[in-house]
Amino acid sequence: MNSVDGQELVVLLDDAGRSIGTASKSEVHHRATPLHLAFSCYLFDDTGRVLLTRRALHKRAFPGIWTNSFCGHPGPEEAMNDAVVRRARQELGVEIARLHCVLPDFRYQARDASGIAENEICPVFCARTVGPVIADPDEIMDSAWVPWDELCMAARLPWALSPWAVEQVPLLDDAGVVPRN
Repeated sequence: MNSVDGQELVVLLDDAGRSIGTASKSEVHHRATPLHLAFSCYLFDDTGRVLLTRRALHKRAFPGIWTNSFCGHPGPEEAMNDAVVRRARQELGVEIARLHCVLPDFRYQARDASGIAENEICPVFCARTVGPVIADPDEIMDSAWVPWDELCMAARLPWALSPWAVEQVPLLDDAGVVPRN
C-alpha cells in the first residue's frame, strides 16, 4: 500500500539502509529531513537524447530547478521497479522500456534555498520512453530533450541543475551505460 487516508507514504531508513518505518511524504521534507528511500530516473529517446525536466514552482523542495527526467519514492512493500514505472506514468504520462538500475547505492544530502533538506538513499535508473511525454503540470513546468554530452557539460555548473543530478550525471557517464548514437 502506497498511501494511508490519501497521504503518500515514504519508507524511512536507518544509516545502514534498512527500513525503520514509514511517514507521510507531506511531512517528511523539512529542514531536518530523515533518511528515506527514493529513486531517480533518466529517460532516453530512440536517438539517445535524455529528457530533462524543470520542477513545478509550487514543489516543496527545489522548486523551479532543472533536473533528471523524474524522481519519486517507492511505497512500503512496493518493488522499486514497479515504483519507477508507476511514477513515469504519473509524472510524464509515458510507458518505459529497458529499465535498469545503474547506481543502486547512490546516496545524497542537499539543501535548497529555503532550507528544505533532501536526505535520500536514491538508486538511479535509466530507461527508454515509449510514446510521447505528457507532463503533469502539478509536477513539471517544463521539459527538454538534450544530447547526453550537453547534460554532462551542464552538470559541471552546479547552479544549472539539481544537486542530485550534478552528482549523478558524472557517475552515469563514468559507468558507460548511457545510450549513445
